[in-house]
Amino acid sequence: MSEELVYIISPYAGDIEANVKFAIRCCRLAIQQGYTPIAVHLLYPQILDDQNPAERAMGLQLGLNILRHCAAAWVCGTKISRGMDGEIQAAKQLNIPIRYVEEIK
Repeated sequence: MSEELVYIISPYAGDIEANVKFAIRCCRLAIQQGYTPIAVHLLYPQILDDQNPAERAMGLQLGLNILRHCAAAWVCGTKISRGMDGEIQAAKQLNIPIRYVEEIK
């Protein structure tokens, strides 16, 4: 298994239960392909209140702090939320390679 960190970008808000399951499948694919995935939206909503704007902003910033240490970012799914777009733009600014992963159902 690679020590290469892959930042998973996928939906969270909306149908949270389905989106969490989808994020887990994204992480599983990364593991199967030999990467070490990190999906901050599986972590920080457990600690911070995503409905509280200040805590949501803090969670997004913490995620971007982690993104800086990743070798790549995977955008999973075909619908891009506002939060996902922010992460994609940050990855581009940091010159982190982005892979669009659409094969996960």
